[in-house]
Amino acid sequence: MNKIGSYRWVICGLLLFATTVNYLDRAVISLVKEYLDVEFNWTNSDYANITIAFQASYAVAMMFAGRLIDWLGTKTGYALSLITWSLAAMSHFFISTNLGFMFARIGLGVTESGNFPAAIKTVSEWFPKKERSLATGIFNAGTNVGAIIAPLSVPFIAATYGWRLTFLIIGAFGFIWLIFWYLFYETPQRQKRLSKEEFNYIHSDLDEQSNIVTEAVPKVNWTSLLKFKQTWAFALGKFLTDGVWWFYLFWLPSFLKEQYGLTKTQLSLPTALVFIIATFGSVYGGWLPLKFITNGMEVFRARKKAMLIYAACALPVIICQWVGGFNIWFAVIMIGFAASAHQAWSANIFTTVSDMFPKYAVGSVTGIGGMMGGLGGMLVSKIAGNLFDFYKTAGHIQTGYYIVFFYCGTAYLLAWTLMHYFVPRMERIKL
Repeated sequence: MNKIGSYRWVICGLLLFATTVNYLDRAVISLVKEYLDVEFNWTNSDYANITIAFQASYAVAMMFAGRLIDWLGTKTGYALSLITWSLAAMSHFFISTNLGFMFARIGLGVTESGNFPAAIKTVSEWFPKKERSLATGIFNAGTNVGAIIAPLSVPFIAATYGWRLTFLIIGAFGFIWLIFWYLFYETPQRQKRLSKEEFNYIHSDLDEQSNIVTEAVPKVNWTSLLKFKQTWAFALGKFLTDGVWWFYLFWLPSFLKEQYGLTKTQLSLPTALVFIIATFGSVYGGWLPLKFITNGMEVFRARKKAMLIYAACALPVIICQWVGGFNIWFAVIMIGFAASAHQAWSANIFTTVSDMFPKYAVGSVTGIGGMMGGLGGMLVSKIAGNLFDFYKTAGHIQTGYYIVFFYCGTAYLLAWTLMHYFVPRMERIKL
């Protein structure tokens, strides 16, 4: 790495930073929920509808965010997305009605939708194929870092200054990233800090070398991408599994409150531990296929083999409530292990896009998959909210969690099976 150069990892660090801010902003609501329940008189179904407002706007905006990133380019597109989502996060400070809160979440969902298309496109521009899953795993760890920082800070800020100032303070963090982005980021073709050796290494994949010289972006109608089975493999994989992560992010504090009676600052350590464990899966999830490839396995086969392993690792969460009956920390560790499996899975499913599609279409395809993932997340949230209210009324709310955790454990094997059906072998698209 030293002989080649390592500036591409500086870029990966910027992506990690941005993704951390992204998830920190969206995680605040789950940790101030008990304040909002009182002020806005929310039921579980009401809270589900609020999370759905975010997920629906995120899903719809994903269709256009990827396209916008492909059109504007990574430098301008990423900066625009982060500025607008930081302002949307800070706007929660001014909310005084349920309708206003709904609009604030919609605004956050629309603006946050640019993060992953921009990050995945940046990875495809800055890394050769064999390193992309590792780079994706590293920046995707920002989802965990944000989710770790949130429970370690938000409950204490809310207890000291109130929930409104919590949104304002956390939302302002994004502008710090903006400084570093403009100081250190350019595309490889324009980056003067990049050595010739590292530039050549980044573009060492034979099937992508035709794009080294030019920065021209061919026009791609995203609707035309829907005719490819590769698009549907990615989109269905996201649809079936993204909702699991949304559930962990938005409902974990509620689960800990209902199951174990934890409130406010008591939620900090167990919630943080889940996402600390998940961080290892994000990084290791990118390393394992790289290990397979280094040992001579074909890239796409290595990716799918790793994803099957991660899908199996998600299964034990089905019994987390049972083992949690002995000790709360058993449940927390098991949920953390399942969240780790999700992050490992996520690092690789994102990378399949740049495996199968040319760089100039990566943002658009990622946007389509992100939209489907958002729709899946909406479905999980709506069903979860209704289940929890139904079983809470019946005096057995834990049964609702049993049902949802069963889905969380089995979703990945179902998704892997469908993806394998659509794309059993590597077929790179030429548009």
